[in-house]
Amino acid sequence: MALDRFFRRRRPQPQAGAELPDLWTQCPQCKEGVYNRDLELSAHVCPRCGHHLRLDAGRRLEVLLDEGSFRQLSGRVQPVDPLGFEDTEPYPARLARAQRKTGRPDAILTGTGTILGLPVTVAAMDFAFSGGSMGSVVGEEIARAAEHAAEAGTPFVLVAASGGARMQESALSLMQMAKTTVALEGLAERGLPYVSILSDPTTGGVTASFATVADVIVAEPGALIGFAGPRVIQQTIRQHLPEGFQRSEFLLEHGMVDAVVDRREHRAYLHSLLGVLTRRPAPEGGA
Repeated sequence: MALDRFFRRRRPQPQAGAELPDLWTQCPQCKEGVYNRDLELSAHVCPRCGHHLRLDAGRRLEVLLDEGSFRQLSGRVQPVDPLGFEDTEPYPARLARAQRKTGRPDAILTGTGTILGLPVTVAAMDFAFSGGSMGSVVGEEIARAAEHAAEAGTPFVLVAASGGARMQESALSLMQMAKTTVALEGLAERGLPYVSILSDPTTGGVTASFATVADVIVAEPGALIGFAGPRVIQQTIRQHLPEGFQRSEFLLEHGMVDAVVDRREHRAYLHSLLGVLTRRPAPEGGA
């Protein structure tokens, strides 16, 4: 055996079953590596370029609500397969995999909490669950959350993140557009505000229904928002689309959203906004 081979440094091999620590995340925008601890402290906004990374529903509500204030309402409704749908695999198999991945029954998390001391009812969609697609459970949970807000007399805040209606439920998923819109009417009848926050991406039937019927529509910077995707639109109309088409800033300029707000400022922004909309001073203090 040659001496150079004998003295060659060998890379340590991970033992079977050993988990390596995941310490860094590459920003999709600037491609820089960001220490995960820094990413957590900045609400998953890149500290270098300001790109807003996607959040799961649980982490989203941690960022939005006062610490320890969240009380869950959703989770008792389970998705089913009424159509016996199967493409490359049966729909129940897709559901089971998404449930294992996210730890929740479907692509929605609802509950109550406080924003700097102000009581609210909240809902957050989870893009990690089948692209945040809107099925019967998502529609039912949002409708129940809106009804709870109306009964409790609290503002309703919803964070949208979705690719649209869930194709595996066909027309049943499209029915949720009407169900959620009607349920939200109960808030308007009681003079309670509804604020939606559009994150990346918010598209399809979600954009065409409950996400854009709010009293105030807020968008995160750089979020893709629209009904059909820009590629589909460009292929359909056979015209070049303008720079930044369907991004938050473009939609703000053209009047589709009311504000583009950095995620790190959401809590303070909503605290002030909801205090005005409820016509009462928001409580001071909080997390």
